[in-house]
Amino acid sequence: MPQPDRTMFTTTADALVVVDFSPRSTRSSRAPRDPGPYRRLLATPGARAFTIGNLLARLPMGMFSVSAVVMIAGTRGSYALAGAVTAAGLAATAVVGPWTARLVDRHGQAKIAVPATVLAALGSLALLLCVRLGAPAWTLFVSYAATATTPNLGGMSRARWAHLLAGDEKALHVANSFEQAVDEAGFMLGPVLAAFLCTAFFPEAGTLAGVVLLVTGVLVFAAQRATEPPVRKRGPSQAPFRSPGIPPLLAVCLAMGAVFGSMEVVTIAFADAQGHRSAAGIVLALQAAGSCAAGLVYGATRRTGSAENRYVGCIAAMTTLLTLPLLAASLTGSLLALAGALLIAGMATAPTMVTGMTLIQRRTPPGRLNEGMTLAVTGLLGGIACGSAAGGWTVEHVSPVAGFGVPITAAAAALLTALVSTGRSRRTRPRPTPAP
Repeated sequence: MPQPDRTMFTTTADALVVVDFSPRSTRSSRAPRDPGPYRRLLATPGARAFTIGNLLARLPMGMFSVSAVVMIAGTRGSYALAGAVTAAGLAATAVVGPWTARLVDRHGQAKIAVPATVLAALGSLALLLCVRLGAPAWTLFVSYAATATTPNLGGMSRARWAHLLAGDEKALHVANSFEQAVDEAGFMLGPVLAAFLCTAFFPEAGTLAGVVLLVTGVLVFAAQRATEPPVRKRGPSQAPFRSPGIPPLLAVCLAMGAVFGSMEVVTIAFADAQGHRSAAGIVLALQAAGSCAAGLVYGATRRTGSAENRYVGCIAAMTTLLTLPLLAASLTGSLLALAGALLIAGMATAPTMVTGMTLIQRRTPPGRLNEGMTLAVTGLLGGIACGSAAGGWTVEHVSPVAGFGVPITAAAAALLTALVSTGRSRRTRPRPTPAP
């Protein structure tokens, strides 16, 4: 019997009954919503499992140095000693990191990452015990240097995405943007968590929590063997450092690290001069927050032009935006205005790093991806050390406001290097032979 297509009314006893026979729009008849690029990315088989371990393991990367400074300075009463110990650990990481990455490429992530992480964790625990027991100062340097074996989790995670998304440049762009956002989130949340643990509980709490998170995260990450890139037999490929196009990228990474290192020191000095040194961490976290948000947006937008041109454009934008902190500090002298300027200036960081890592992935020889990306991290670490020294010298001998010129100079050097490298590659690129 056909159903009427309109509403009918009837009565039963003392109740009015309304029956609506008009067709209903069901959930299944609606057009499916676009899940978005990041939900599609994490829907890749096996991606969520290794991402959870990756997130756990990378959060301590922003905790260890702050925890070490608080722990050593709080018990030994010397910020100079604390700074020297962390600087020595940074130098050791720059030397050991590429060798660890080379072993990962040669033997596989799980076989190398787990024992390397255990050795690094033992170094952190040894540092904790040496500080707690009042051991000689040289033992602090040796202990913290042992943490240099910590594997490059960001590089290994990017290598997994490159393996899973091989041939899909659009999805790989989203993955690189996601990984850069994870980096920024770690360096934004890690120091805050470390400072809270060290002050709310006991000075060694930050280091202890970092060790637990690192080991747990690496074990979860390494257990996901289905997404681990296969080990390729070592062929006659060049070392990444000697590959065409890689040295200029590493030079840019060195200059970029100088931007980060100098900005951190100068911002702390400026906040101290304003009488708000304790707020420096929050101000710097805003810069990382701006970079994290921009990285996620950059990954979701459609790319135009070549990666080389985008790289130059991103560095140019970064150089321009870095003038805002200098203007805020010199014209207003307000820490609040500086915080807003750093939030905006940080928005160019993630797109620049994402594009740079994309170029390194393309130019690194097959089977040596972890080594290539770890060399980029080594360049950043070296730049951070140089930038910290340059920023500290400028603050001490000129003024904290003048110190904000150091990151601008470093960014300009990165831009000049990228422009020269791009122009040279265009001149040396073979021209197509016209058809007869």
